[in-house]
This record gives sequence, C-alpha cells and structure tokens, in this order.
Amino acid sequence: MRAWYFTEMPYPHLPPLDTFSSMRVTLPSKHFDPKIGADLYNRYLDEHMIADEAGLDLMVNEHHQTATCIDVAAPLSLAILARQTKNARLCILGNPIANRGDPIRIAEEMAMIDCISHGRLEAGFVRGVPYETFAANTIPGETLDRLWEGVDLCVKAWTTTDGPFNFEGRFTHKRAINLWPRPYQTPHPPVWVTGSSDVGSVRKAASKGFVFATFLQPYEKVRELFDAYRGAYVDNGQPGGGGLAFMPLMYVADNEADAEAGARELTWYMKAKVEPQLRNPPGYVPVAANISALRGTPAGSRTNDALREVTLEQQREAGVVMYGTPDQVVAQIKREYERVGGFDHLLMMMQAGFLDHKRTVSNINLFAKEVYPQIRNMLGTRALMGQQAAE
Repeated sequence: MRAWYFTEMPYPHLPPLDTFSSMRVTLPSKHFDPKIGADLYNRYLDEHMIADEAGLDLMVNEHHQTATCIDVAAPLSLAILARQTKNARLCILGNPIANRGDPIRIAEEMAMIDCISHGRLEAGFVRGVPYETFAANTIPGETLDRLWEGVDLCVKAWTTTDGPFNFEGRFTHKRAINLWPRPYQTPHPPVWVTGSSDVGSVRKAASKGFVFATFLQPYEKVRELFDAYRGAYVDNGQPGGGGLAFMPLMYVADNEADAEAGARELTWYMKAKVEPQLRNPPGYVPVAANISALRGTPAGSRTNDALREVTLEQQREAGVVMYGTPDQVVAQIKREYERVGGFDHLLMMMQAGFLDHKRTVSNINLFAKEVYPQIRNMLGTRALMGQQAAE
C-alpha cells in the first residue's frame, strides 16, 4: 500500500460564517488578501517537500472560485514539486478535463511534468464537482462524456509516436496531433480517474486498467464502488486493473486528546458552506439518483452531505475521518481495508482549515514514522484478488 499526503491548500481567513452564504462560486474575492495568500502558497509547498522527505507520496488537486482550495492550477504546483522533490510519486487528481477546452494541452503539460520528475507522475483526471460547472460555464449533463473522451484522447496522444494524427470527437476536433514532448514513462504515466459515483464509470476505469479513487465516502459506498471495480476487471479478464484508492481526513498525534483536536480542525473542510442551488445543477446527477435522494432511501442517510452534520465520532465510524494515536490509526486503516475489500492507495487529507504548520508537520512525520511501516506491506488489489482466488 502507498500513502499519499494531500491538502487542498485552503484559505480559511474568512469573515464570520453567518455573514456570507457560500464559500464557493459566489464569495467575493475582496476577502482574499494576496499577502496572506502568498505566505500560504509557499507554506503549503514547503509541507509537500517535508512529506517527500518523510517518505510519503504527494497528491495535488485543483478547484475554482472557492476558499476551500486556492490551488487553482494543479499542473503549476505539480511542476514546482517535480523540480523540488526527489523521491515521491506525484499524483495530480486531478485534471478537470471536462471543464478545460483542450485535452491536448493537458497531455502536453503532463508529459512535461513527467520528464521534469524523471517519471514520477501519476496522471489523474476528474469530471469536476457540480458547483464548478458554473465557474467553467459547462453543460452539467455533458461533463461525464467530456471526461472520457478527453482521457482517451490524452492516452492516444501519449502513445502515438509516428507523426500527426487527426481526431474528430464529439467535443474535440484536431487536424494534426503530434505530441512534443513525449512522457518519460513508457507507454505513458499511470492514469487515475475519480469524481464519479456512477458504477458504469467505475467499471470503465477498471476495464481500461486505470486507478479508481474515491474521496470522503462512507465505507458502505466505498465497498459498493470497489466491488464494481473488482467485478469489472474479473469480467474483462484483467490482471487487476490499475488499483483502488481511498481518501479520509487523517490526523495522528501522541495522545488521543491532541489527535481529536487536530481532527476537528480538519473537519473545517467538511463544513464548507455551499448554497443549495449550486450543489446539484440540472443534468449533473442522473434522474434516478435524484429520485432516490428525494424519496429518502436508506442509502441517502449515509451520503456525503449527511456525514457533514454528524459527530466527529460518527464520521470516524463511517471511515471518512481517521484520528488517534499511531496504533489507533493503524487499527482504523486495517478496519477500513477489511470493510471495503482492500485497496492499494491511502490518500490522506492531512491539512485543512486553520491547522497550522507545526501541527501539520507533526501529523506528517508521526504518520510516516509510526503508522506507515505497519501498513506499507498490506496487499494491493492484484495480490489480494489472487490470494482470494487461490483460497
């Protein structure tokens, strides 16, 4: 199992929560102080470098028009880390390809980063969260199809090396694609996909050999998605797909009181305000899923939105927050592994909100020294499936 450090690079220095209606899309940019922002950017990049030195892999993502994430161009931050780090695998999760106009530009950026890092890139693609369709001015019902067309085009561009080819897709039209530079890794960097709870997309990721990742989902939903992935690569005769990744909030401390305090700081992210009309633009979610939610089906009681309202202990029980002493966190990771049928990658949001530099670094180092050695050798998807088949 690989462990990945992650922060969304938040800007928490906001006016009182009761003075504005949403942290996303509509919050006026007058609340962003560039001097504070400059210090935050440099601090967050420093913490990624500390995580690299501690032996963790690194993950970055991007969002737009939100105080929860000021990393608005993840390829930029990843390019910096490609040059300044030495050992970590570098995962961008991801490229919001459905909201960007040119997949080939993304393919070029990823190839350049892969070369700078000497082949440490993990190239992830995301559909984009619902509220970003407003910022990107995209049609919500098209974003899933745009994601898959764009990913397939990037892979073709990375692997076609004998001169220009023409591409006429539903959304992208190119007369001559001839990618310079080529990626460092052959045939291309590992591909990750996330941002969808659609079982069909999960199965597609498995059939293509991509890593599938899910964020801050209760363990019942994670098991459903992971089972769909595992079933797809068995059905398609795959040797194990690309693998499975899961992300909770994570805080490790020497004692339970400090661990709980750190975890409460991280849940600032879970409490980010979003206006209701921005959460579910028409067409983004299938009609059947909306009907299910309106009917209040049992699964609806364990959705992400519902988990934002429960206690910290209930969030830990659901598997979306892990915190405690090193041995307690090891036990929680192993429990999650068993409950969801195993996974390959533990993506950890280890900084959020007002969690300061000192406590973030302590969290990183304590995990790396006391937790990671106890879980590193847990079986990944391929090995676990092989063992189960043998039994």
